Amino acid sequence: MSTLTQRLNEYLAVRRSLGFDLSYSARVLRRFTAFADGEETNHITVDVFLRWKAAYGKADNNTWSARLGMVRVFARWLQALDARTEVPPAGLIAGKPRRGRPYIYSDKEIIAIVTHAARLRSRYQLRGWTCSTLFGLIAVAGLRINEALQLDDDDVDLDAGVIMVRHGKNGRPRFVPIASSAVDRLRIYRHERVRLLGVSAGAFFRNDDGHRMIADNARYNFAVVSQAAGLREAQRFGKSGRGPRIHDLRHTFAVRTIMRWYRSGLNPDREMSKLSTYLGHARPEDTYWYVEAVPELLRLASERAERAMRRDSSQGARPR
Repeated sequence: MSTLTQRLNEYLAVRRSLGFDLSYSARVLRRFTAFADGEETNHITVDVFLRWKAAYGKADNNTWSARLGMVRVFARWLQALDARTEVPPAGLIAGKPRRGRPYIYSDKEIIAIVTHAARLRSRYQLRGWTCSTLFGLIAVAGLRINEALQLDDDDVDLDAGVIMVRHGKNGRPRFVPIASSAVDRLRIYRHERVRLLGVSAGAFFRNDDGHRMIADNARYNFAVVSQAAGLREAQRFGKSGRGPRIHDLRHTFAVRTIMRWYRSGLNPDREMSKLSTYLGHARPEDTYWYVEAVPELLRLASERAERAMRRDSSQGARPR
């Protein structure tokens, strides 16, 4: 009989093949299955989850509500393989989902990130090339970290200036046009990677050992760079610390795009669907969220609404 950890490995492999970014939920679920394996329990029940929570229950209800959601998705998948599986009810832990306010990088901070990333040392000096190019691409194209890391050479058409994202969130592929400056940088990176590794096919972003860079490795390098750039406090023993994330580069791209619309007089309501498609959002409200999450965007939206109301009021007052 398979252990829960073995079942989890199968689950993660299936979900990742569909393009899901499971970096965080995988860590949570591994702690859960390790607890269950320690109890010699090879299937999920409500009691197993509650015993796990009791053993590691220092976090608040919002955090445990999020963990419950991860276990529920895993349990629904496992139920098809093991009829003994219980899917814990959604209301088992009361918690309000929270979506943190994005950190919006300045131009100076993005330049510092790319510059410090280029100085990262490694055996064949590919680490600096890979990280600086990866972070720069996310900043100018708004990709998710796993979307960028899953790119193969064939997905990056530098002649057309288009990236094919095959492994988007929820398995939704899309084409992403990129600026000429990004094309030039990607072309230089590809040349250096081939020169250093002799590899011209397969994964686009690679480590010195020739393997595809994974999300945990990218996040660790980003933490090192962020500390060097002063965006996170320096940590002992190689710890990552807390501060702005890689994903905030994507947020910055989206927010700056919307700000340009407001400042240039474009109608954001008409443009938002284009940005939703570009970012790979399944729902338009995921894109509109930026307007509420960023104070400057909310101010610009309010000013635009007030101008529209004044214009409508003055037009309505005109004699006919």
